[in-house]
This record gives sequence, structure tokens and C-alpha cells, in this order.
Amino acid sequence: MGSTPRTKPPRWASWLLKTFAHPDRREEVQGDLLELYPYWVETLGERKANWKYSLNALKLLRPLAKSENHQPYSTPFFLSPAMLRNYLKIAWRNLAKQKAYSFINITGLAAGMTVAMLIGLWIHDELSFDRKFNNYDRLAKLWQFVKFDVEKASYDVMPIPLADELRTRYADFESVGLSVTRSVILASGEQKLMKTGNYVEPDFIKMLSLNIMSGAPFGANDVNSILLSESLADAMFGSENTLNKLIRLDNKQTVKVVGVYEDFPVNTTFSDVTFLVPWKFFAANDDGAKRDRNEWDSNSYQIFAQLKPGADFDQVSAKIKDIRMKRDNPPGYKPEFFLHPMTKWHLYADFKDGVNTGGMITFVWLFGIIGIIVLLLACINFMNLSTARSEKRSKEVGIRKAVGSVRSQLIGQFFCESLLMVLLAFLFSILLVQLVLPFFNQIAEKKIDILWSNPWFWMAGLGFSLLTGFIAGSYPAFYLSSFQPVKVLKGTFRASRFAAVPRRVLVGFQFTVSVTLIISTVIVFRQIKHAKERPVGYSRSGLIEIGMNAPELYGHYTALRTDLLNTGAVAGMSESSNSITEQAGGTTDISWKRKQPGSKPLVMSNYITHDYGKTIGWQVKEGRDFSRDFTTDSSSMILNEAAVKLMGFNQPIGEIVRQSGRPYKVIGVIKDMVKEDPFKPVNPSFFAVNYRNVNTINLRLSPQLSTQEALAKVELVFKSYSPDSPFSYKFVDDQYARKFGTEERIGRLAGGFTSLAILISCLGLFGLASFMAEQRMKEIGIRKALGASVFNVWKLLSAEFVIMVVIAFCIAAPITYYVLSDWLRNYQYRTELSWWIFAASGIGALVVTLLTVSFQSLKAALMNPVKSLRSE
Repeated sequence: MGSTPRTKPPRWASWLLKTFAHPDRREEVQGDLLELYPYWVETLGERKANWKYSLNALKLLRPLAKSENHQPYSTPFFLSPAMLRNYLKIAWRNLAKQKAYSFINITGLAAGMTVAMLIGLWIHDELSFDRKFNNYDRLAKLWQFVKFDVEKASYDVMPIPLADELRTRYADFESVGLSVTRSVILASGEQKLMKTGNYVEPDFIKMLSLNIMSGAPFGANDVNSILLSESLADAMFGSENTLNKLIRLDNKQTVKVVGVYEDFPVNTTFSDVTFLVPWKFFAANDDGAKRDRNEWDSNSYQIFAQLKPGADFDQVSAKIKDIRMKRDNPPGYKPEFFLHPMTKWHLYADFKDGVNTGGMITFVWLFGIIGIIVLLLACINFMNLSTARSEKRSKEVGIRKAVGSVRSQLIGQFFCESLLMVLLAFLFSILLVQLVLPFFNQIAEKKIDILWSNPWFWMAGLGFSLLTGFIAGSYPAFYLSSFQPVKVLKGTFRASRFAAVPRRVLVGFQFTVSVTLIISTVIVFRQIKHAKERPVGYSRSGLIEIGMNAPELYGHYTALRTDLLNTGAVAGMSESSNSITEQAGGTTDISWKRKQPGSKPLVMSNYITHDYGKTIGWQVKEGRDFSRDFTTDSSSMILNEAAVKLMGFNQPIGEIVRQSGRPYKVIGVIKDMVKEDPFKPVNPSFFAVNYRNVNTINLRLSPQLSTQEALAKVELVFKSYSPDSPFSYKFVDDQYARKFGTEERIGRLAGGFTSLAILISCLGLFGLASFMAEQRMKEIGIRKALGASVFNVWKLLSAEFVIMVVIAFCIAAPITYYVLSDWLRNYQYRTELSWWIFAASGIGALVVTLLTVSFQSLKAALMNPVKSLRSE
């Protein structure tokens, strides 16, 4: 603070007086000096002997100051409104003066804040899933663990009698409701739509606090009634009065619209449910429900429950755990019932061997960490560029300290600059978020909006900005304010040779994060690609499925197949008990020779028609396919490879397998078909001919016609059998692709965030390279004058960054290998962590770094040395 006496006035005082005294330049500094006047009066009163020139300046300023009522401050100087305005004015001038530096910093911060904001909105949507129901914290769904040979499996399907058991014998339940989801054709007049809805008991409506827009919910005794969602009512009847309208379901039974309810929110488990029909209607008309009414071992239905206030989920689960095992004839799979709270449906949906292992919550944590890291990268850019340019402002700091500024005031100034930059970045980031949200929603398959009217959003945003400004400005503020004015003003100040060490550490951290994200993103996409390219055991090309929703499609297999083949649009046709890409139905009531006593493995059952194998193109490994030439095929069975391995057959052809006591002769073995999770092993399965237990039509379109032409001809045939049903079909390719939906969404989001993280790092590198080139301009000029080549100069300026990339790679590679190895263990069918992935990622990071740095390096290397040495 200028405690050393001076024999002559410092240079700044002479410059100040000359500038202020000059009539043409007085206005240039007058405003700033008036802002400083009250502080000068306070701080210079005790040091008049040492500050003659300052006192002269005060004499000139006093009349102006009095006329504008500039009085000495009674509040701390650095907190006063006048000095805050001065801080902002200086900060704005610095930003305007250093446009490139400001652009890099604001753009980098805005990019980091945009990523953080998008991730924050995504996390908010994930955490608020299902929370819009009034009884959210007391609702649950019944699940069960079942024990097969290897480990406990988990299922959310229940037997029908369990619902009455819970209602009548357990006082902890306030409501219990059966439910089953179905896709149904709804027809009214000329309007025919295929929609998904639920058959439910009345308690289901009360538990979910349905908002009835018109009409009333159906009661306990209602049968032929239906509730429509608001969007479905509009789609079917438009502006007409919907109540009491009649609708036919699957061209079989007629129901009456008794009410219209508000659509379930998008971020709920029931977002696809567009209608509700009484359970009694389903129980009276569905053959399976009639058969399973009192069947304790038919697990095909869902049960929802609401506990009474104060009841604990774990305690109630313990009470109901062994309900089935305490009844007569307990099954060998030993079911254990439990309650899965609604609070965990979305984020904690994964179970392994009887333990909840999480689910989407893993990705919530993952993206939360990525958001923090990306924002931290942006803050690092700010700190690096600010500290790198510190020597440019060292004289400013020295003069201000000589005037009397204390360190806290300088810290306040630099924090003010930081906060101004962060607030500008925050406003810019909101604009960016608004612009990219449609694209982001498309990738994430969400409907997220900025929470404009939510005060918590703005409080979080502003608090977030203040925190970011503090973090981003902390290092520059404390570092710059520590300069000693005597050394600075004498021109003897030199940054310590260790001053660049923190900067190198931070840059190294950026590289480490970037390399880690690059490797991780590559591995995620390789794992998805690995599973996608997995042999599925059949041909998906040109294969479509059609649900047998209309009764007219049953019992006409031969005629329908002949008509379809005669169109020339179909190369093959068959029927099956379930979709090619789904596995529904399995049995433990299966035996064979040499089966271990007490063993109860689950074998998946598939009932098909004769032409199934030829239609889907499965691959027969041993034996033969089903054929109409063999009348004994009605008592024959085809196994997949997994079933042969389970049963231990060395020569499976001719072996006898009993299913529910009925003997079947094994006539063939097919290669494993991937019907369920493509990341897991294929389940043991058998295939048997059965023309009654089928509900899906499989068609192989002819490659001789375009898809559009073929589908048009197929539609005409189906319309001839069921004119009142809409022609609805699904491509097997699309159905299979949906199995990768979650992984692909996460991969795309991670890839996008990784790209932004790399962009932010490159912005920081570009700024640092620019500063280094500017700082060493004269050195480069001397080197060129002495004969250095452009390559030598480029190598000189790029070497430091190359070394940092190599060090960062050496740190990132083992960390990433460990983390990704642990992640891949979650997939039984997984890719390998090949060494070339790490090498390619490291080289990629190095190339990106060199491209970023080379622009400034080559620009400096190509500059005429005369220009840089002219001042010498």
C-alpha cells in the first residue's frame, strides 16, 4: 500500500494530473476519478506528506465532487453502491477491450452451463417420475421372486386370487386392484383405432386419483363400461358429446362411455394408457381370465395396492412373502411376494438374485457427475485464461494498491468481473437451452420444458451462477490481488517459475476428463453395436407381425395363408403364441431322462404352426423342421441350443421330453434365437405345433415388390376377412431395435455431452495457445532472426501441450479401464476392452489438441520477425 516513502512522485500521479488538467482529455478520466473521490478523502488524510500529487488531484476534483454530492463513504468502500458501479464499469470495459478473450470465456461458460442445465432438467424429470399422483408415497405394485435352478428371478405378474387374499386377510391395505394391459381395436362408426389400455378393478381408479373431466368412474358392479382419456375421446369423437357413446372392442363386445379422464402425465408409468375397462368385463370375456380365476400358479396379471397411513412397505412385504408357500401344493419355484413402492418403480426397477440393484438411478448419478465435470471444465478455462493474462494486469493492480486499495477491494473487483461474465453466460445458456431443447427431447425421448414459472428454477439458476462465478473467479481474484505494488511499478515483477504449475495441473485435468469421456463413449457405442450385431438365429429382413385382435382371423389359417401367398406380396406366413421378439410363457413342469431330482428349471414354451420356421428363417442345427408330411409332428418338439445344454443331451434327436406329463419326441435342434434381452444369454426354449394357442401372425414380405406395394396387397386380404378392423402391423426390425432404446438414448446423450466437454476444453486450449504465442512473440522473432524454421517454432509452442496430453492419457487409461470393466460386468453378452480403443482415443485427443493449438502456433511462427522486434 505504498508504505515506503518516495523522494519523487510516482509515474501514475504525473500521468493522472496531466490527463485531468488537459481540457480535451479531462472528460476521459473525470467520471472514474469522481467515483474514487470519497475513498481518496478517507485513505489519503493520514498520508498527505507522501501523496502531494494525489492531494493536488483532490483539489481539482473537490468542486466537481461537491456539486455532485460525492461524500466520503460511511459504509465499507468495496461494498458501497458507487464502487460496485465502478467495479461493473471497469469489468465491462475489460470485456469490451479483450473481445477474443471475453468470447472464449463467455462461450465456454455458457456451453458448460447449458450442459448442466439440460442435465438438471433431465434429472428433474427422472426424479419427478410418477410423483404427480396424490398417494405417491403409499402406492405399490406386487412383485415376486421365484427360485429356479440358478438364481432368484423377479417378475411383476401375479395370480388373480392373490388380490382377494390381500384385501380380506391383511389390514395394512387400504386398496387393492387387479389390472392387465392390452392393445385393443376400438371402433365407433367409421372411426377405428388400435390403442393400449387397462382392464382394472374400481380401486385402481381411486388409487391413482384419476381426474374425471366429464361423467363418472365406473363402479364395482359395472361391466360393459369404459373410461376414455381426453386425447382418445377427441380422436374418436372430436367435439361431440362423448358420454354414453357405444364402442366395440376387437369387434366382439360393446361398451358404453361413462366418463372421460385427464391424460396421464408423460413422465408416469401409465402414460400410454388411453382407456380403462372394468375388470369384470375382462373376467367375463377372456378365456385365460376365466381359467385362471382360482388358479394360484398362473402368473399373468398385475396387482396394485395402497397401504394405510403409517404402514411400512418392508414390514408388509415380510407378512405377505410366503402366502403361496403356506397353501396346498406349494410350487417348486418357491414364490416370494413383496411390495415394490411407486417411489422406486422408475429409478430402481432392476433386480438380481433377489436383491434390488438399482436401474435408471445409475444414469441419474452418471449424468449428474458429467454435468458437474463439464461445468468444472468451463470454470477451469476461466481460471486458466485469467491467471495466464495476469501479467497483463499487474501494473493495474500495482497502481491501485499504491493508491490505497486493500486486497479485499481488489478481490471484490475481480469477483465482480467474474460474476458479470457468469451472468452473461447464464443468460446466453438459457437462450441456448431454449434453442436445443426440441433436439434434446428428441434424443432423450422426453417432453421437457424450461421451468419458467417455477421460482425454484430461478433461485437455483441464480444461486448456481453465483456459485459458479465464485468458483471460476476465486483463483484469479486471490492470485492477482497478491501482487506487490513496489515490484510491479518498478518493473521488477516476474511471475514465479512455479506460477504456471497450477495452470498445467488444471489443463492436465481437462485432458484427463476428455480422454476418459472419449474412451467411455466409444465403449458404450461398441457395446450397443456388439449386441446389435449378435446373431439372432433368424432373419429379420422383410418380416412383419400382425396381432390377431379380430375374432374373424381365428380358425381360418389355411384359407388366410393361401390368399396371402396368392397375392405375390408374401413369401411366407405362419402363426405363433407370442411375438418373435418377446418371450411370454414358460414352465417348470417339464422332465427328461437323467434330470436331477428336485431340479426345477424354467423352460420357455412356444406354440407355433407348421410354417413358422420357414417364415422366420430359423436355423436348424440338427434333425429337421416341422412338416405336414409327418402326422406325428403334433407330438413332436424342437429345442433350442440352450435347452439341449440344460438337458445334457449328447444326441438330442429322438429323446423324449415330457411337458405337463405329455410325452414329446425331439425331432430337431435350432440355433438359439434372441427373443428377449439381447445383452443376456438365451433362455432354454421348446417349440411345439399347436393351432389353438396362437395370437400372432408372422409374414415374410416378398422381396420382388416394394414394401409399400406388398403392404397394400396384404391389407386388402385382411380387410376381406375383417372389414371393420384397422390394418395394424409391426416390423420385427423395429421391434428388435426398441430393445436397445435405453442404451442408445444414454449413448447419444453421453456422446453429445462428451462432444461439448471436448469443445469447452478446446476453447480453453485455443485461448491459452493464443496467450502463449502473444507472450513469447519477441522470443519467436529472435529465434526466427537467428534461423529457426516454422516447424521448430511450431514444435516449441506445441510441445508443452503434447506432454500434458500424454500424462493425462496415462492417468485416464487405467481409471477408465477399471470403471468400464465393472460396468460391462452388468452385461452377460458384452464387448471386449481392446487396447486399440484406448490407443485410438489417446491419439484422437492428441490430434484434436494439436489442431487446436496449431492455429495460433503457426500464426506466430509465420509472422514477420521485424514486426515483433521493432520496439527493440
